[in-house]
Amino acid sequence: MKVSIITITYNSAATVEDTLKSVVNQDYPNIEYLIIDGKSKDSTLQIVDKYKDKITKIVSEKDKGLYDALNKGIGLATGDIVGMLHSDDLYASNHVISDIVKTFENNPGAEGVYADLVFVDRNDIDKITRTWESGDYEEGDFLNGWMPPHPTFFVRKECYERYGVFNTTLRLSADYELMLRMIHKNKIKLAYLPKVVVKMRMGGVSNVSFFVRLKANIEDKMAWKLNGIKPGLFTRFLKPASKIMQYFKKAPSA
Repeated sequence: MKVSIITITYNSAATVEDTLKSVVNQDYPNIEYLIIDGKSKDSTLQIVDKYKDKITKIVSEKDKGLYDALNKGIGLATGDIVGMLHSDDLYASNHVISDIVKTFENNPGAEGVYADLVFVDRNDIDKITRTWESGDYEEGDFLNGWMPPHPTFFVRKECYERYGVFNTTLRLSADYELMLRMIHKNKIKLAYLPKVVVKMRMGGVSNVSFFVRLKANIEDKMAWKLNGIKPGLFTRFLKPASKIMQYFKKAPSA
């Protein structure tokens, strides 16, 4: 089973090497690694070039934002399974992809696998500030504010072909909309891996400020409308509220 991993970079020199190392050091042998760069002006590409013998394809050209770049990566991906790792995040161990593949294999018919994630200090990746323990999915959980952490979400390539890629009209919540569309609306079959597989640095685009989160919450509401489905009465409030409890959770095993 081939796994395609997509990393989007743009002026990512400060963090991208940790990301690259965490992918190229995976013990799973059949990985296709794609770097989609937005024409970086710093030393990002020089750092990427150090690992070019373990990178399948490097593209550097202007894009229309993160989700447009991810769509380019999906279009280039030839793996059975597709996952995404942003340039300021890293895999929590060298056997993450092996564990993901085993989860697919142990759950016949699974179209997507998701896991747990920890947020870490931007300058100290061993300092955990918040834990996102996903838990088992039950149909309808999106109505209660549930969603899996997108960097842990691995999905069969055929699902993108069947249900579509990221909606680039959304600037902050296209990942939420895509998972809402695939999981809640189209009911793809999921399997949960109860392990931390990704370390996400605080201070990224999605968690940089209260105002960014407020705008993302507005886009979350749009995501339901775009799919022609109605959220629950309190869905809009339950989703951000669920994140508060992440500060009190102990990190599961990696």
